[in-house]
Amino acid sequence: MEEIIIVGAGPCGLSAALELQKLGYAPLIIEKYSIAHSIYLYPTYMHFFSTPDLLEIGGIPFTTPNEKPSRLEALHYYRNAALRSKVRIQSYHTVQSITKTDNGSFELQLSDRFNNISMIKARYVIVATGYFDHPNMLGIPGEESAKVSHYFHEAHPYSGTKVAVIGGSNSAIDAAMDLMRAGADVTIVYRGEGFSSSIKPWVLPVFESMIKKGRIKMLFGSQIIQIHDQSILVRTGDNEQLLDNDFVLALTGFRPDRGLLASAGVQMDETSTAPIHNPETMETPIPGLFIAGVAASGSDANEVFIESGRLHGGMIARRIAESNL
Repeated sequence: MEEIIIVGAGPCGLSAALELQKLGYAPLIIEKYSIAHSIYLYPTYMHFFSTPDLLEIGGIPFTTPNEKPSRLEALHYYRNAALRSKVRIQSYHTVQSITKTDNGSFELQLSDRFNNISMIKARYVIVATGYFDHPNMLGIPGEESAKVSHYFHEAHPYSGTKVAVIGGSNSAIDAAMDLMRAGADVTIVYRGEGFSSSIKPWVLPVFESMIKKGRIKMLFGSQIIQIHDQSILVRTGDNEQLLDNDFVLALTGFRPDRGLLASAGVQMDETSTAPIHNPETMETPIPGLFIAGVAASGSDANEVFIESGRLHGGMIARRIAESNL
């Protein structure tokens, strides 16, 4: 039986592992994909809003000549932090369920890439799963089409095509700007009546200029209600229009998956929808079961960032150490 199992090898799961190592523990991380998989899914040329020091874990310096590190630099940093610290990671295994046993330990059911099922036990479990596997779906006809993606990696494949971007957040605006530069015909479809207050202030003037020049089309107060092979049906107020279209990027955000915690008996707060837990220790009402990172967020997954989620590991490590005194 393992002493401590961490579910998820993202920055917050890795942070918890490093903090536990400092106290003499050797936790095992079980990861569905690879180290920092959520960051791997970010746009290829993305740069973080945060400075490097706010992304550091385990006291390991994040060195970069850039004021804001890139996605590639972050992948390099977290990968090396794990490898050099010799964190034990069992990659490409999915935790299907967590069950509290009669003797107070936990039993985890795992599956590998080939659907082989295995069981593993642990005294403590830390759930540090991300949310990039679960995009907010539109729930409209045609969403399952191959032309629709909830992820944007880079603009090159869309050059010379008509692309609809759904959303008005930073990710949608950044994608639209990249697509325009790559030669795509870009239309943004956004429910809001005006520009989102979350748009980076240094981007907004340039973005507005591109709209005024006709380089990007912006449809406020609008939504796509149906997706066809070569067109989309857009509703603006009481009016509907059919627009020629080759691809749809539905950049509508993501949500945490509550299924794993629910399988262990953790309840969600009725107001915030966040898993019930002690914010000082990150322990749930199930003794020995902890949450870290975005797993602790409510319906708005963006309320927990790497900057804050990385601190959960130290809180959890202290709580586990105290319980063993």
